[in-house]
Amino acid sequence: MFCFDNPFSASCDDVPSFYGYRLSLAANAVFLALFCLSLLGFMIVYAATRRGLGFTIAFLLGIICEIIGYGGRIMSWENQWDENGFLMQICCLTIGPAFMAAGIYLCLRRIVYAFGPENSRIAPEMYTRIFIPCDVISLVLQATGGGMASVASHNGDSVDTGDNIMIAGLSFQVLTLMVFMVCALDFGLNVLRRHRRYGADAFDQSATARRVRNSKAFKGLLAALALSTICIFWRSVYRVAELSKGWDGPLMKREDLFIGFEGVMVIVACLVLNVFHPSLCFREMMEGAGGIRSRKKGSQAANITVLEADKGRSEPASDADVKA
Repeated sequence: MFCFDNPFSASCDDVPSFYGYRLSLAANAVFLALFCLSLLGFMIVYAATRRGLGFTIAFLLGIICEIIGYGGRIMSWENQWDENGFLMQICCLTIGPAFMAAGIYLCLRRIVYAFGPENSRIAPEMYTRIFIPCDVISLVLQATGGGMASVASHNGDSVDTGDNIMIAGLSFQVLTLMVFMVCALDFGLNVLRRHRRYGADAFDQSATARRVRNSKAFKGLLAALALSTICIFWRSVYRVAELSKGWDGPLMKREDLFIGFEGVMVIVACLVLNVFHPSLCFREMMEGAGGIRSRKKGSQAANITVLEADKGRSEPASDADVKA
């Protein structure tokens, strides 16, 4: 093919490629550099704190996928008729945020412990037991679909089957994120309701938990996690819409939308958690599940006793208000 051998020829300006547009080297190079910096940041924080291993691994895997994906896009800038770069970016950039979502899911359990498990409708461990398997299912579907589509494209066959499996994985990720946000919002509203009713006694009164909750860094972390979740959710919705019309769909030919709804959303999700890293913002609560559980048992019992005493003076006790 002439354009494959002469990618910068003026005769190829209007020749269809895998993208349908001429990639911006500057934009993709900026994203590549930012993700490299974010990767370095997560590695440095873990090396310095030795806390939050699961969270760190999840984000490192996601960012590595982003780096490979944007490396593929830069390869495509050199030759947009070479399928290797295109397949690298469409597979890696599709699955990368699924790893990041897993890291966010891991944080909610620890946040529940910071306020007190009695403020949650479900046990803290259930957040990871529910959402992590869902994220794995989503990741497997996306990776399987991407692999099938890549093989089909390389062989000159239809990519529809693989594309549909990728869309199924992305759609399941959107659903999982939506349910997660509803659960997180419900927990937040329950915390506010119980605080108005019982004041500080509604929360874990251990010195560590109080110190964490009252710190500005922890409040910044809550805002960062909320923003990161919304960014990944919005990006996932966009990717479902983008891939729904196939690799030749109209949204696939819009780099401006890709930059705004894919690149910007994902890098913001990473950078805000570089700044408000869980291992820095509530370092004491990142020591491991066993240590947290052992510290919480005594404080949970004390909180329940106080709440029952308060309610005995005002109204009959309710199982929903004192459940651990």
